Amino acid sequence: MRASDSRESIRMAMDTLRANKMRSGLTILGIVIGVTTVITLSSFINGLNRDVETFVASFGSNVYWVARLPLINVRRTAEMLGRKQLTPENADALAELPHVVAVSPQLRYQDNGVNLGNIAVKYKDRKVQHTVLEGDTVSEPIVDTVDIPVGRFFSKYEQDAHSNVVILGHDTAEQLFRGADPLDKEVEIGGDAFRVIGVMEARKTPFGSGKNPEDNAAYFPIGTFHKIHPESKDMLISVKYDDPKNKAAVYDEIEETLRIQRKQRFDQEDNFAIFSPEALTRIWNQLTGGIFIFMIGVASIGLMVGGVGVMNIMLVSVTERTREIGVRKAIGATRRNILLQFTIEAVTLCAVGGVIGVVVGGILTFAVRLLVPSIPAFVSTFWAITGFSVSCAIGLIFGIYPAWKAANLDPIEALRYE
Repeated sequence: MRASDSRESIRMAMDTLRANKMRSGLTILGIVIGVTTVITLSSFINGLNRDVETFVASFGSNVYWVARLPLINVRRTAEMLGRKQLTPENADALAELPHVVAVSPQLRYQDNGVNLGNIAVKYKDRKVQHTVLEGDTVSEPIVDTVDIPVGRFFSKYEQDAHSNVVILGHDTAEQLFRGADPLDKEVEIGGDAFRVIGVMEARKTPFGSGKNPEDNAAYFPIGTFHKIHPESKDMLISVKYDDPKNKAAVYDEIEETLRIQRKQRFDQEDNFAIFSPEALTRIWNQLTGGIFIFMIGVASIGLMVGGVGVMNIMLVSVTERTREIGVRKAIGATRRNILLQFTIEAVTLCAVGGVIGVVVGGILTFAVRLLVPSIPAFVSTFWAITGFSVSCAIGLIFGIYPAWKAANLDPIEALRYE
């Protein structure tokens, strides 16, 4: 095919589309809806993924958590609930492992909103309810990402002496002291007085920009925590190891050590759970995988409807322009010229729909971020390119039959068509 013939086919295709703007716009509506759906939903998923990755990163790197029960994505059985608690001796044994840098056992108490009359923290006439109470060791700043802009973490002496000292979460301190200096002030928790020695930095939230429940918290030396809630014995042990390349070896060492300490036979399953921050990412990816399938399903319906609409209009166009096709063939146009012209029309229609869909999806994403800042949304370049590419492919797939039909019209019969 000569270059001049190709240019002529493209020019005629563009002229036809411009001459039928309303029909062309209605034809690509399904394509626009499908691509807009892809861009909008993928933007929300992309934004949520970023927030989750940032949240997981806040736990620190090279960390394993060991607990009596699986904490996520598992239905707890009677066997799990009957397991014996982890002990400080277990934590001490893990601290002796060759690749382990630090170990920090942790105990927590939270009323979960069940007892609305339970006052967790009180200062003078101000009080904060449903505060998370946590007992830690001096190793906690090594194992976890602990940022204390005001004050300090408790010392080894305070830990061993079970001193009545406390570090408050960001929101707890803000509500109790309202901007005043909280250091060395006494707060009441569980009927006892505790001296404030520090305030935690506000923690990142896993989704959006709302408040993190962990910011309403109070942190004690673990022995001090025992004095407040001796009934809380469900210990979580955080294990920090030296190098990512030793991740698998450390996992095996933790598992072997605990199996020996907890006197498990070789044919018994672990009566404890080991997981890492990456487990949170895997669980999240499983959840977003379902949303992704839903997105593909909804978008596919829109794109298929749009594709069928394009094929229908192109077939109508072939019928309307039968005599024109006959004239073109009579003056020398080849089948390839006609095939190219009608294929370009179909692909251009869908490409325009794809561009409009990307733009509308981007505008909707921006509008949501502007009106609801707590909902994270970022337009993904990958999905924008994918949406546009798929719309072009739809035009090619659904436009090829009408183009083939036009190219194979008999020129004599076409000239006779009224």
